[in-house]
Amino acid sequence: MRVLITGNLGYVGTILTQHLRRIFPEAELIGFDIGYFAQNLTGAGRFPEVNLNAQVFGDIRSFPEKLLEGTDAILNLAAISNDPIGNRFAEVTMEVNYRAAERLAGLAKKYGVKHFVFASSCSIYGAASDSPKLESDNLNPLTAYARSKVEAERALETLADESFIVTCLRFATACGFSQRLRLDLVLNDFVAAALMNGEISILSDGTPWRPLINVRDMARAFEWALGRGLREGGAFLAVNTGSNDWNIQVRELAEAVASQFDGVRISVNPKAERDKRSYRVNFDLFHELAPAHIPVHDLVSTIRELRDGLRDMGFADDEFRQSRLIRLNELNRLLAMGALDESLQWDPAFRKQDGTRTLSPVHQ
Repeated sequence: MRVLITGNLGYVGTILTQHLRRIFPEAELIGFDIGYFAQNLTGAGRFPEVNLNAQVFGDIRSFPEKLLEGTDAILNLAAISNDPIGNRFAEVTMEVNYRAAERLAGLAKKYGVKHFVFASSCSIYGAASDSPKLESDNLNPLTAYARSKVEAERALETLADESFIVTCLRFATACGFSQRLRLDLVLNDFVAAALMNGEISILSDGTPWRPLINVRDMARAFEWALGRGLREGGAFLAVNTGSNDWNIQVRELAEAVASQFDGVRISVNPKAERDKRSYRVNFDLFHELAPAHIPVHDLVSTIRELRDGLRDMGFADDEFRQSRLIRLNELNRLLAMGALDESLQWDPAFRKQDGTRTLSPVHQ
């Protein structure tokens, strides 16, 4: 089995490649990534990509289609990955998350790829009613990131058939430790703040709902989708991926983090404008279709995993929100040094000037 993982050098992809190698020791695993965050390693004893058969550096917007020859499945994680980046780079977000995903899927079908798995998001529900959102409910995307996921799902549905099975995993908000850790995710941020500052500052009034999922359970969901049959949801499936137990209000989330530390304070902004990004999600369909792959990590164990992982890596940055562990900060750093242009493509002049850089695409 030959599996292509796009966006493998990110927060989720790093865990996913390790998981797939463990589950499918004989598989041919190929990584494809533009390399923005390849060097942002956290707590890694070795380069995680040793689990791959090959690592290809390139831009999904100009994907080398010959790489698809003999490929059985594609796990597409390549994305501009959160709301702050999407707000700053709205058109790039649509190009990468939607149009490039559609083009890649079209090429994949042409080359006889059997499975296409797309990393979607529960954020597509946006401002939601009190009842947990079902897959059949109306979508209300509030950001460029969420809109790009909606458009990608719609485009992918038109390509799906019995020979090209498409699965859109509408993930809850990711959390947990990774060898390419992000601290611009709500739970990860709260744990880092508790550890470094002894205080968790909630910028909202604490009432918004968020569904969460441990990054390791995300990897297990990809594993299931990789081999999903037509009887498990049909040729096209968009499914909420997470656990009903992990629908949590932000204030409750902060309290759960504080309980795992001594003397941590929680501050709430009572004057904050209402955060419209509040939604609960129903995950019953995923549990019905994938009973052997439902989430197994709980909130407390994930908090402890983050706390212990940060301690083990010697984390000691009380200004971490200004650090490279915030994805927008890293992109801004690359822009400022001339490595990227405003379309977030590697600048050819920079590649020529930096003789030590190893992240240039090897396929054009």
